[in-house]
Amino acid sequence: MPSFFKKLTNRFKRKSQDGGASQPAASTTDAPPAVAAAAAEPTYSIQPHPATTNDPADLQPKQPGGGLATSDPTSAFHARDPYVPSQEILKGLEPPLGRDELRARATELNQQAEGSK
Repeated sequence: MPSFFKKLTNRFKRKSQDGGASQPAASTTDAPPAVAAAAAEPTYSIQPHPATTNDPADLQPKQPGGGLATSDPTSAFHARDPYVPSQEILKGLEPPLGRDELRARATELNQQAEGSK
């Protein structure tokens, strides 16, 4: 490896002493081969990305009624009133069970679950 670096530094020293005159001068009518090859190659450029934040949900289209995924801070103010059932529906409901009845039902269901194992 040291010999490689010595060769490289010697080559640069020679070019700097010669002033770069060791290469033949190109004519003005002919383009250098590197420029001609570069003109034939396609040119690529970087296009801007549509995202403005790091949230991938921002790239998705907005969906009506999307809940929290809509990212619209004012959508909470457009909510509807809570549902209040009519008197006919309320009359048809049975009264809620008491605490003791719910505990008895829970033990009954737990015994059935243990028996099925």
